[in-house]
Amino acid sequence: MYISALIKALNINFIFKLNSLLWKILLQLNNVKVGKNFYVEGAISLKLKGSRKDPIIFEDNISIFGNLDLRTRENGKIIVCSDVKFDSNIRLVAARSGLISIGGGTRVGCNTIMNAGENIFIEKNCLIGAYCNINSSDHITEGKKDCSELGYKHSPIHIGRGVWIGTNVVILPGVKIGKGSIIGASSVVTKNISDFSISVGIPSKVIKKRQ
Repeated sequence: MYISALIKALNINFIFKLNSLLWKILLQLNNVKVGKNFYVEGAISLKLKGSRKDPIIFEDNISIFGNLDLRTRENGKIIVCSDVKFDSNIRLVAARSGLISIGGGTRVGCNTIMNAGENIFIEKNCLIGAYCNINSSDHITEGKKDCSELGYKHSPIHIGRGVWIGTNVVILPGVKIGKGSIIGASSVVTKNISDFSISVGIPSKVIKKRQ
């Protein structure tokens, strides 16, 4: 029984290693830089539009425990620093001249979306929960045209070192979240959050400081 389970585990591990190698080769053929110890359990969707050199960079020890959707257009760029871990069904979109930079040691939960029409900068060792939406672009609301014709406005997002963002959080354009802060589940962050704060609600408000 134990031998059978061990053989099964070894076979699964071999399949994941082979899958990781194939995806690394495919990404490199599409001008994506990939570092050492690249690990993928699922599939990667890649949609690259524009002429930027090295539109996506993965540093060392990246783990993807499911599917990952990567999109760049115009002059967008995505940088994933070393030791980042992705859960499944995550989408990263970098457009215009927007940069998505995910700091080393960060973990990103399943079904999270990052949409960068302007920079999204995430520092080291952050925890980002499942079903989060981090969006540095928003629809223009001024004027009486049809909403589909009003266009977009853009403003950068900065998430400080060691931040914990709970499940189902929305972060709107122009927000800066200070280092060590905690954002409660299902919050909508519309304004800056100071360092080492605990913030909850819609809109998210600071309820206490971490001691």
